[in-house]
Amino acid sequence: MRVLLSNKFYYRRGGDCIYTMELERLLKSKGHEVAIFAMDYPENQSSEWSRYWPSNMSVVKAFSRPFGDSEVRRKFSALLDDFKPDVVHLNNIHTQLSPVIAEIAHDRGIRVVWTLHDSKLVCPCYTCMRDGKWCTECFTDKKAVVKHRCMPGSLPGAVVGYLEAKKWNKERLQKSCDLFLPPSQFMADTCIQGGYDADKFRVLCNFIDIKKVENPSFEKSDYYVYLGRLTKVKGIETLCRVAAELPYKLVVIGGGELEPELRSKYGNANIEFLGQQKWEEFRPVLEGARFMVIPSEWSENNPLTVIESLALGTPVLGANIGGIPELIEPGVSGMTFESGDQKDLKNKIERMWNASFDYEAISMSAQSRYSSDKYVEQIVDIYNI
Repeated sequence: MRVLLSNKFYYRRGGDCIYTMELERLLKSKGHEVAIFAMDYPENQSSEWSRYWPSNMSVVKAFSRPFGDSEVRRKFSALLDDFKPDVVHLNNIHTQLSPVIAEIAHDRGIRVVWTLHDSKLVCPCYTCMRDGKWCTECFTDKKAVVKHRCMPGSLPGAVVGYLEAKKWNKERLQKSCDLFLPPSQFMADTCIQGGYDADKFRVLCNFIDIKKVENPSFEKSDYYVYLGRLTKVKGIETLCRVAAELPYKLVVIGGGELEPELRSKYGNANIEFLGQQKWEEFRPVLEGARFMVIPSEWSENNPLTVIESLALGTPVLGANIGGIPELIEPGVSGMTFESGDQKDLKNKIERMWNASFDYEAISMSAQSRYSSDKYVEQIVDIYNI
């Protein structure tokens, strides 16, 4: 089968990028032919398909690219002409590429499926969050993004976000996409609440390459771990405040805008900051932790960090928000706490520290549930419908 994968970036920037690149590798390992359509970006990995990629964003393009500019149309059409895909599989494409590529493929009679890594289909600013709280105002009135200036760039950004949402409305997107693939039931429910047809959705959870997590050690040390970006919405500030009051060691893996501030403020507490690390570097740290905490204060979709942790046999304490609770079996593979609630987080960390878990059973269950081999069978079946 010939599969064209599209994502706005082509390097390990975030979950959408990692998913796209891992799926490319997985499909190729099963004998399928794969092409990539992305935006040309300095940090992208090299690709034989990069000659088809539209140029990087500029100030001018920020006001034209979200609506499907001529360069995207021309280069995507050329790639379709030369590669002749059986299916186009979209990921994060808004703004830097735009949903015009879905329409172009659909108009040629090519099957189009779309993995939803965020709530952009119903929320111009991707998150359904405003002032730290869940917001659905844009589900019925897209002008709310202008009223509240939710987009980066304040008023100009909000206006572009509003116009983008109006152009790529649910009627237009549903017409050009055969099937939406949210990785969590939470994301499916969010889009359906926003007016989309439930029959257009098939929940397909993220996967993990079993080779990455094979032969884990179930020997745990006296620390727990945070793995992720150091940004406000990830809840890392709340976690550090709580951790500083507890006698247990917290190891923080990841970088981000809050890293200098957090290192300065909590560097002398029982918190160790390891910075950004590659899988080979942080796997033994995650593997040896008594548990992992994902303290998100925004509605995460289907975080890969949870799947990675469970596959290594490390239980997870997760915020009860978004799709996180779908991945955790309370008392078996971890616990949940009220997002943003320091008292509840502190209580649950203490409970997790003193709880007993069957680490091997957690690993075996997760590896079976999130196996890449199982996933590729499911995705190819969807391609063939």
